[in-house]
Amino acid sequence: MHIEQRRLGRTEMRPNSIGLGAAWWGKSTEQETITAIHRAIDLGIDYFDTYPGSDEERWGKALSGGKRDKVYLQAKVSRLTQRKSDHSATATRSSLETSLRLLQTDYVDAVLIHGYDEPDDIPSDEMVDPLAPGNALDELLKMKEEGKLKHIGIGARSDIVIERAINTGHIEVVLTYLEYNLLTQAANEKMFPLCRTHDVGVQLASPFGMGLLTGVLPESLEEERKIPNKKPRVAQMLEWCSQHDVDIRHLAIQFCLRAPVDSIALPGPASLAEVENAIEAATVDIPEEIWEDFSAKFDIVR
Repeated sequence: MHIEQRRLGRTEMRPNSIGLGAAWWGKSTEQETITAIHRAIDLGIDYFDTYPGSDEERWGKALSGGKRDKVYLQAKVSRLTQRKSDHSATATRSSLETSLRLLQTDYVDAVLIHGYDEPDDIPSDEMVDPLAPGNALDELLKMKEEGKLKHIGIGARSDIVIERAINTGHIEVVLTYLEYNLLTQAANEKMFPLCRTHDVGVQLASPFGMGLLTGVLPESLEEERKIPNKKPRVAQMLEWCSQHDVDIRHLAIQFCLRAPVDSIALPGPASLAEVENAIEAATVDIPEEIWEDFSAKFDIVR
């Protein structure tokens, strides 16, 4: 398998199939982060997903000197206040303008509405509705006209939230996480058909299940928390992989790359080694009989 170019829905962005998330770089030094970003570009990664509070200035430094034009750059809004996202127009504009300054760029290729994750988040006295008139979505549309962003999307886990956002007619890309991986294919039921119908590009974040599918046995409570309403299966999968001399990381990321929708996989490495390991996992050859046996054993629909 090789890293191929993918179409992200009607955005017509065509990044390579593996992107790079910014969530876990906090323990790395600035130089380690910059070195890893440069290495990612060398390996063919050209879609970068950042968010407020992710040391965006490091990404700006890494992409200076002509590298910015080689990649798609994605930001998120808005700033967090008291553990809730502020999706007011003022906070949305401030969030994106701060990101642009730190990223050392005049525009980003996509902006995701971030922090509106479940239907119960709205209505709430603590959080304004980002999709309601005068709030985040409307402000992003204004900033799009100003040339500060090219495409608007949403990052959420709930298909109800994603459907509501898509039905505005302005959402061109969706980031989802923990809804399509070796442990659950919930996104196949409603989210993927919805995105195909509206020609919305999909980003499958956390293909390694936020650490569940890295080869280290998690506590059962951790698996139940991240993948609710499913019987824990990581231990059985790891045992099967050991018996068949298969690295579960290879299966995990390549499963996401085979998703039946216009999509890319968006792992969140935290070091140079993890960047290289993600590329290795995505490109190593896995015999078809392994896929068939694994899918049959764990009742996975591919």
